[in-house]
Amino acid sequence: MTKEANITLVDLSRDAEETAQEWVYRALRFAIMSGQLQPNQALTIRQIAGILDVSAMPVREALKRLTTEGALTIKTNRRIIVPTLVPAQLAELIELRVELETYAAKRALPYIDEARITELKQLNDKQNAAFEKRDFQGIILGNQMFHRTLYTAHPYAVSMPMIERVWLQIGPLHRLSLAKLPDHYTHDRHCDIIQSLIQHNPFGLKSAIEADIRESMGFLAESDLLSTYNDNLPLPKPGYVKSLKQS
Repeated sequence: MTKEANITLVDLSRDAEETAQEWVYRALRFAIMSGQLQPNQALTIRQIAGILDVSAMPVREALKRLTTEGALTIKTNRRIIVPTLVPAQLAELIELRVELETYAAKRALPYIDEARITELKQLNDKQNAAFEKRDFQGIILGNQMFHRTLYTAHPYAVSMPMIERVWLQIGPLHRLSLAKLPDHYTHDRHCDIIQSLIQHNPFGLKSAIEADIRESMGFLAESDLLSTYNDNLPLPKPGYVKSLKQS
């Protein structure tokens, strides 16, 4: 049985020169990537059109585009749902994250300066504060901003769209990942990443990026964990960040 989606498009407004179709696509992409939608949730054209106050046509085109990107699935009855990944699919997405993001970090390393280091430290502090506030959106968006800020230090970060496409497919599993995080993520890998950047250490940077990805999501390849996804999964308790081991 599919579940109706409950979408809240926070802090997202339409640009003045943006077409309706582009705006709907960007809004839905944001909702999926930021973990607002769960696996097996259903989307309807009427629902999305009502939320965004647009006609059915741009919604239909945006949903079609997201389907081609693997973020949504059209069932035989024409129903559109957020797909449920099987362990083999998730394992491959994690491997893609490791390959793409370690490559992007290595390419960005020569362009990292003190200003970028300061920005990354501030972003990590902001995400840690979101953990203490149990702010789900702040945690997820903060993590993505940290990684995006690192990779886009390279002025021609052509791998970034590919990385975001993988994030898009993994997005609906974020709440499950956060619920299990204290059991698997016991070392602050963002601190390791920053330290490797300061030391200009490509080997340490690659290791820290890979550990960050695998320790935060790698265990989700277990099928019994995938079946437990629901709205009531808890976020890490206050004090979690302080318990992490740091470099």
